[in-house]
Amino acid sequence: MALNLAEAVENPVLRRLRADQMALGMVLRISRSGDIARISRAAGHDFLFIDVQHAIYSLETIGHITQTALGCGVAPLVRVRSCRDPDISVMLDCGVTGIVCPDVNTPDDARQIVQTCKFAPIGRRSVTSGYPFFDYRPVPQQEAIGLLNANTLVVCMIESLEGLANCEAIAAVDGVDVLHVGLTDLLADMGKPGAYGDPQAIAAVTRIAHAAIACGKYAGVGGDSDLGRQESFIRDGVRFISMPSDAALLAAGAKRAADDLRRIAGEELKN
Repeated sequence: MALNLAEAVENPVLRRLRADQMALGMVLRISRSGDIARISRAAGHDFLFIDVQHAIYSLETIGHITQTALGCGVAPLVRVRSCRDPDISVMLDCGVTGIVCPDVNTPDDARQIVQTCKFAPIGRRSVTSGYPFFDYRPVPQQEAIGLLNANTLVVCMIESLEGLANCEAIAAVDGVDVLHVGLTDLLADMGKPGAYGDPQAIAAVTRIAHAAIACGKYAGVGGDSDLGRQESFIRDGVRFISMPSDAALLAAGAKRAADDLRRIAGEELKN
């Protein structure tokens, strides 16, 4: 039976978004082996969000995690340092299937990241061969370019008042897939750090989600783990959600296990 390459390599995040389903992903800051991809998959996550903006990762480590993720059906995404991060192209060439760009404030910022991530005629990404995305199969360049453009996710983070003011124009940029609200930084820029339930923050998520959907793009949000507010965001059309980080999940799970044992032993709980 002939292999349908387009179906075999489809980005699992884009598959879910195109079906109007949620795509969930774990933020990685302390994990350094490919095992985290398998753990993430077993936990029901659709993507890994390797956080190069806030953690130290070598390109080699990103490559190892990426190879495991590709092999088990989890999309390896990287949050880079900016839309001008010089390592974006090599990460994509080595298997990363999406770039999350922080602090996108203007349409020019969005166009810059699209140009780096997408091949012509959409962008200016350099063409090579032997892509791990295709399991190193020899794929004709015309077909490879089309499939990679269709399956490389471009996520623009809106996390400033300037970005919020320009969100409609950012959403209109060809090649952008997701507008992702970075609530932690957006609230800091509003002068309300940590005030996740603030009406101004809720209104910002609604505005950005509606801007994305109006342009045929997808809406995302991260930073707020309150289930009630997340339910409201989902009603507004949010489908791409970055989950708590590996460090936060480990700390919460470890504390819960220790607290449970101390409780049944009648010992005082530690902070």
